Amino acid sequence: MRTLVIINNAAAKARQVWPIIQTQLDSAGIKYEAYQTKAAGDATVKTRAALKSGVTTIAVVGGDGTLSEAAEGFFEFSDNNELLPSPLNPHARLAILPAGTGDDFARGLRSGRASLQSWVQTLLTANETKTSQVDVLYGRCDNFRKSFICINASTMGIGGETASRVASHRELMRRFPGEVRFALAAFSALAGWRERRVRVTVDGREMIDAQMNLIGVANGLYAGGGMMLSPDARPDDGKLDVVAASGLTRSQVVTELSRVHRGGHIRNPKVKISRGETVLIETFSDKDAMPIEADGNVRGITPVSFQVLRGALKFVM
Repeated sequence: MRTLVIINNAAAKARQVWPIIQTQLDSAGIKYEAYQTKAAGDATVKTRAALKSGVTTIAVVGGDGTLSEAAEGFFEFSDNNELLPSPLNPHARLAILPAGTGDDFARGLRSGRASLQSWVQTLLTANETKTSQVDVLYGRCDNFRKSFICINASTMGIGGETASRVASHRELMRRFPGEVRFALAAFSALAGWRERRVRVTVDGREMIDAQMNLIGVANGLYAGGGMMLSPDARPDDGKLDVVAASGLTRSQVVTELSRVHRGGHIRNPKVKISRGETVLIETFSDKDAMPIEADGNVRGITPVSFQVLRGALKFVM
């Protein structure tokens, strides 16, 4: 087993935990190469090169954004982005060493926060550990000229604006827990938000066409620092969970933000959920285009389409 460990020192806790992880890997006699990312997208490039050279396990010390970048490196894209990406090595595996702000994907896989030590132990015993196949989302945005991979969730509207603010937090804010940072960013985004017309189509059927507050496409259980966008979302069921909130006042949005961590928002009749394998989210003017957050990274602007790639990625579990 050849292993590459990718460390994103810009992640909330990576600088603190990597020396601890490194000591444990060395003590266990694990053979690995360590690589520290230098810029956005670096994890994708390094992962793709490593897999082509014969590496079979990629471990990520970072948050959801770094994990998502590494996941994208598992796939080869065609110049024609209407064609689905193909796996570089169907037997290669991705391992999580969570050290980010929200670590939502890891949290969803374990149905709650698990200690870093438990994830390290999972990697150390990788040969004895079950490898789980997980769905990924293939997204196309910027008038469908740009394509990307998303493993956990993508949000638009207030969610996309919130992610932009979290990503721009400076060193002082990065010292706060993820839940606090996301909450502060959400209130800031809400203050400047205006609704705009959005049409959402799931598996070719119109789900909603209305003035929107938020749209989310969920693969994992948690997003946005522990928010449960769709309580029924599972990363291995071959389905996308699409959540749309329309017609909420600012005070109602604040109320739902306090309920979303337990999934209570789904009881509001202004919140709709649909499930399917494909989703198209359309805005109809340049001024109404919304930023697209995917796994904590801002990927582009609407319109955007998603298609589920069932069981396309193996995780060390």
